[in-house]
Amino acid sequence: MTQDESAIAAVWDQQNVWSRSADRLKKAVEGARGKALLLAILAAVLGTGSAQAMGRNEAAGKALAFAAALAAGAAPLFAQRGGASRLSDWIRVRAVSEALKAEVYTCLARVGPYRDLAGAGALLAERGRAYRTDGGDLIRYTAGITALQRPLPPVTDLDSYVEHRLRRQIETYYRPKAEWMRRKVVLAGRVELALGGLAAALAAAAGVFSVGGLAAWVPVVASVSVALTAHAIAQRYSYQQLEFMRTAEELERLSVRWEGVPGGVTPEAAEAFVAECEHVISIQNEAWMIRWTVG
Repeated sequence: MTQDESAIAAVWDQQNVWSRSADRLKKAVEGARGKALLLAILAAVLGTGSAQAMGRNEAAGKALAFAAALAAGAAPLFAQRGGASRLSDWIRVRAVSEALKAEVYTCLARVGPYRDLAGAGALLAERGRAYRTDGGDLIRYTAGITALQRPLPPVTDLDSYVEHRLRRQIETYYRPKAEWMRRKVVLAGRVELALGGLAAALAAAAGVFSVGGLAAWVPVVASVSVALTAHAIAQRYSYQQLEFMRTAEELERLSVRWEGVPGGVTPEAAEAFVAECEHVISIQNEAWMIRWTVG
């Protein structure tokens, strides 16, 4: 491996470290939010259960009331761990990772500032350091994380860039992600519908058949439905589905346009093409980050 290739590989490894750090932060944020949701639901269920159990078995009623209070008290603590500060850090770590990735692919394609440059690796290392300096307060999240052993992307020119960057983003990231988010949206809708039906059935049974205690569970089911809907909104499944689909379509348009170009292209045209591809990807990332931040 030449010195130039070693420098590029080093930045590629750094990108992997930041990417894995972002994944770990995302898992922590989503895990904290999921636990907060579960505890809030448990608090509502156990609270109602304790009220109904108190008349039959005081000890059981008090135990359920204690568990309900414990769940209610713990829910905000977990919610805080998935709050704005940790969310902002996750988004910024991901931004550094994506910036490093875009820079590596641009360097390998030998366009932009890396065109006809003998010391492309040195320039990449310098620009990589600038990105990491901008995120200097986030370096603590990379502690204990090492880069996975992986080869450099097999990109050496514009054709290989299209194949291994553009097509790969479309086929192995954006389209699968859009489908995954669609399933999340469908599941959330079905759960909301089922809970609405359950609440209606409980209310009807309590009113028509005078089944004791059922009426108390109607607001509980309604609260659970509201909590799950709010969680789905907070996770922005619908928005993410739309953004992934839109970006995939835009990259597909660029890919088709490239395939329709007869013969070779000028270095300036190649540079403009790669810049546009990376711009589309960065716009999706920026829109996603802004949407998560502002809520």
